[in-house]
Amino acid sequence: MHMADALLAPAVAGTMYVASAAAATYSVRKVRLENDIKKIPVMGVMSAFVFATQMINFTIPGTGSSGHLCGGLLLSILLGPYAGFLSMISVLVIQCLLFADGGLLALGGNIWNMAFYGCFVGYFLIYRPMVKKSMKSGWIILASVLGSVISLQLGALSVTLETLASGITALSFGQFLLLMQPIHLAIGTVEGLITAAVVIFIKNTRPELLDNRIADNRMSLRQTLVILSAVVVLIGGGLSLVASSNPDGLEWSIQKITGDTEIEPENDYTDAVKTSQDIQDKTAVLPDYAFAGSDSAVGTSVSGIVGSAVVAAICIGCAFLFKFFKKKDAPQT
Repeated sequence: MHMADALLAPAVAGTMYVASAAAATYSVRKVRLENDIKKIPVMGVMSAFVFATQMINFTIPGTGSSGHLCGGLLLSILLGPYAGFLSMISVLVIQCLLFADGGLLALGGNIWNMAFYGCFVGYFLIYRPMVKKSMKSGWIILASVLGSVISLQLGALSVTLETLASGITALSFGQFLLLMQPIHLAIGTVEGLITAAVVIFIKNTRPELLDNRIADNRMSLRQTLVILSAVVVLIGGGLSLVASSNPDGLEWSIQKITGDTEIEPENDYTDAVKTSQDIQDKTAVLPDYAFAGSDSAVGTSVSGIVGSAVVAAICIGCAFLFKFFKKKDAPQT
């Protein structure tokens, strides 16, 4: 669901940057009030996991489309919604700058559409109230699927509304909406099942990460993180090679309307889009997750491993820089 710059007018793009920045600022303040330093390595590993899994597009049968994990709900379940939102920002920024995935002008909108709803709506309004009733696997699956589906439906709706407000493309709002919602319903269902599988694994190995009142851990934190890190390398370096080549839900919807996955803005906005693309051309060391000018599969594997490592390093580095999870306990009197 990464939006390209051609969909957004600068005024709308700027508004989405402001909204996402406000949510990020508030999240930083909230995370600095937490006191759970063991979440720092979890933040790094799970952000890398989300980056790697986003490289795997799975086919939506009978549509000619594909989808991938967004990851906001998953990160919120394991880290809390505020740290989850900040982790998603790191993933989306690295994708944008190093791999030219999603437009730079559209980055604020992509953060809002792909991170905000999963972290704050899917988690707070759906997942958390449901699992309070029971932490049994059935409830986790149901809550994960519902949370993911509703988050992606809201994200897809936002894409269409932002495009409508921009008014710089030939996309029909009605057609765009009627294509975006059903395809992201299917994608959200798959994401929910993936989210549930990871959460159930954590529940069976290190339940304390889900509820600090539970101390029945079957694995050490290090063992759990080592397993998840190995999965990141496997996904980013190997499974990413067999990702579906079908256009994702957003590209598929555009293609159904225009006949092409790419779209051009009106002339009045081509300069802003070109400036944004010029900046990305300079920052993207592995454009489209490949070596520049090469179709070698090695480039995809390198992109998956390097990107995951960079995301993990940035999350952990920022956690120490901004003193996340380091609130001191109040002195006892």
